[in-house]
Amino acid sequence: MHHRHAHRNSPVCLWALSLTCLVVSGCLNPFAPGRDDSPSAPACDPHTVEGIFQCFQAAYTFRDTTLYGQLLDAQFIFVYRNYDLAIDVTWGRDEEMRSTFGLFQNAQKLDLIWNNVVSTNAESTSVNIVRGFNLTIVFNPSEIDQVDGYANLTLQRARVSDPWKIVRWRDESNF
Repeated sequence: MHHRHAHRNSPVCLWALSLTCLVVSGCLNPFAPGRDDSPSAPACDPHTVEGIFQCFQAAYTFRDTTLYGQLLDAQFIFVYRNYDLAIDVTWGRDEEMRSTFGLFQNAQKLDLIWNNVVSTNAESTSVNIVRGFNLTIVFNPSEIDQVDGYANLTLQRARVSDPWKIVRWRDESNF
């Protein structure tokens, strides 16, 4: 549909339209807080086990591969069960980062909710924890995937003063 407006190309109309677009996008809104896109913006501390889960959640929420990569050990292994072939499939850190980058790029929104801890076995430098989760992946308004299951994570650190790193993630979900 084309509508003719007598003043649609006038400088005042263009200026008003531009100003409206900027205010709506938050660029010139003096009442809106400044946007902070730094990876450290989420309040999470990988020096605690709960902090690892908070950082993991923040990485997904903000689709931040830099934050996510900081959580993974150099020797990271991801494992999931391919029920069609009745085999476990594994990959390392590089493939996990490529896979996660693709997910973060293709999803419009990710909503990760951590649920109850099902089991835990902890020492000062090693923890195995199984925790329920719900992940909603919005690719677009008509394509939304829901993943529910358990993350079976092994966390390690060299010294008690070091941050935890995820060295193994066995995905036990319905996806």
